Amino acid sequence: MRTLVLGLGNDVAGDDAVGPLVARALLVELDGVADVVESSAAGLALIEVFAGYDRAIVVDSIVTGRNPPGTVTEMGLLDVGRVVASSLHNAGLPELAAVAARLGLGFPSQTVVFAVEVVDPYTFGVGLSEPVAGAVEELVQRVRAQVRRWEQEAPCMTSTLSRR
Repeated sequence: MRTLVLGLGNDVAGDDAVGPLVARALLVELDGVADVVESSAAGLALIEVFAGYDRAIVVDSIVTGRNPPGTVTEMGLLDVGRVVASSLHNAGLPELAAVAARLGLGFPSQTVVFAVEVVDPYTFGVGLSEPVAGAVEELVQRVRAQVRRWEQEAPCMTSTLSRR
């Protein structure tokens, strides 16, 4: 079983950097257990990142306005809302899974998303807001725990960090 840990975000967009920061924090620890990837890509550009994996954990920022900044929410692939997008370049995870299936590319059969409510993922700047910085350790722990659960079910293979 191959496991992907994908930290999504942009290092120069404030709170949006949370995904890559969590990926970097787990790189050494998950070596040999999961592939750790960070990416600033979105939509259809991510379809190849998921190809070849049986399981995936995605760490990303989210703005819902329903929770205070720093709140971590865990979702399965079917819990993630569909994106109303003008093109597949802006597609969400459910749409990516459907396109991958249609094209025969494969998509992880088990996907968990850890999303942290952020203050502002759109303004350029380096550094996380205080509430989001405070959630990084929780995210690391939750990703670690999920990987361990899956590892107990069926061992994983390989490990890398790459930017896509």
